[in-house]
Amino acid sequence: MLNKVQSRKRRHLRVRNKISGTPERPRLAVYRSEKNIYAQVIDDVNGTTLVSASTLDKDFSAKAGSNKEAAKLVGGIVAKKALDKGIKQVVFDRGGYIYHGRIKELAEAAREAGLEF
Repeated sequence: MLNKVQSRKRRHLRVRNKISGTPERPRLAVYRSEKNIYAQVIDDVNGTTLVSASTLDKDFSAKAGSNKEAAKLVGGIVAKKALDKGIKQVVFDRGGYIYHGRIKELAEAAREAGLEF
């Protein structure tokens, strides 16, 4: 029987077989830990991270590490950085997590800030 982490990794691999980031439309990948949340815009063709943001960044001012408000701020920050680099369209990779709670808040904040997915 699989535990929670193994199940998430299996779901993520299944999703990653279908989703890939290109230079024109990179992948917005999300990772969620108990204390923090991370978001990266990745070009899978070249294997490079174009933009990243997390609750551990120096420009992240909130005390909260990994709640919905923090996820919303991280989503806005990663979207702003992506738009500054000229990236408007991305493919959302929820990382095997359910589209609910912190993942949903991050995605909606990125959409509100101007990213299209």
